[in-house]
Amino acid sequence: MRVEAVVTSSAAGHEVTVRTDIVQQALSIPAKSSGKGSSVNGGELLMLALATCYWNDLYREAQRLGIEITSASVEASAEFLGVGLAATNIKYRAKVVSSATPSAVEQLLRETDAVAEIHNTLRGGGQVESSFTKDQ
Repeated sequence: MRVEAVVTSSAAGHEVTVRTDIVQQALSIPAKSSGKGSSVNGGELLMLALATCYWNDLYREAQRLGIEITSASVEASAEFLGVGLAATNIKYRAKVVSSATPSAVEQLLRETDAVAEIHNTLRGGGQVESSFTKDQ
């Protein structure tokens, strides 16, 4: 599975698209009021990626384990202490409402944590390569 995200900003407008394999969709993220850049910052999107990944995986793993979830919420946070500094104190918390036993829900939460891809990417210190071009 290949996942991509593209942000394009110019005087003509601000566009955000994401794609997984061949399925592409636009996200509604407006430009900053100044018109330069996104109104949502990368740290916020990174925390959204953590929360969304765990939330989606939670439902996937619940189905695998035969656990019905009535509702769930995931909250992710981090601290960014300065320009150019990596995030610190990255945490997330999940809440699940289910008719399953507390031990079954605890197992679900642990197993989901073990397979959450975004979490494992950060924990593994994934490499980031860059490429720069100047368009005319």
